[in-house]
Amino acid sequence: MAVAEVSEELRAKYAEHYDGPTAWREAGAADKVANVLRLCGVVPHASVLEIGAGDGAVLAGLAERGFAARHFGIEISPTALAAARARGREGLGALARYDGYRLPFADASLDLVLLSHVVEHLEHPRLLLREAARVARHVFVEVPLEDTWRRPAHYRPNAEGHINFYDLRGIRTLLETCDLEVLGETVSHPTREAYALRPELGPVRSRLSWAVKQALLGGAPALAQRLFTYHGALLCRPRGGAPA
Repeated sequence: MAVAEVSEELRAKYAEHYDGPTAWREAGAADKVANVLRLCGVVPHASVLEIGAGDGAVLAGLAERGFAARHFGIEISPTALAAARARGREGLGALARYDGYRLPFADASLDLVLLSHVVEHLEHPRLLLREAARVARHVFVEVPLEDTWRRPAHYRPNAEGHINFYDLRGIRTLLETCDLEVLGETVSHPTREAYALRPELGPVRSRLSWAVKQALLGGAPALAQRLFTYHGALLCRPRGGAPA
């Protein structure tokens, strides 16, 4: 059987994807850290691996809070790794490049694996999710919930490189068909500060858009998720794993 590899097209796309920290990435990372803390604080997390660690902002945020004793990160992009290593943050463990699908860790050797805004980019998501479940006792996944009523009928390439589109039920189904049991989930909206830094929105439009989406998510969450993109985060464990 052929071994799955990240396509040359995607490798090229992400090879020069990171050009250093930006205020928008840092604010977005703070929101991701908050969701990890919200869902994962109740399970063992002494050793944490982030798959697709990007420029290291999420790991650095977790290390700042003393979340784990050991924080590891792996990434396919050399520019992302360079940015992550440049942080030099105390509490960060090994930051390494990998091939995109095979994880260089033994079975059940980690407490927690994080895939935060990674699965929407994957050509073979089940392969990596099964690998995550192999090496960790718990798996945290966060994706943008982009499968809304406003999604175009046909795929259009986007600047973010998203090729998979989920609603909450869709991402839950993906995880459950990888033999993962969902222990908890949350739907969130970026903070007002992070939303204001979105590069495609001006200050007035960003404030109005954030207020409408936040109010609708609080008052009519099912309708909100059909109309607008939010973030869905889920905590899982391999079926038959130890109790949380």
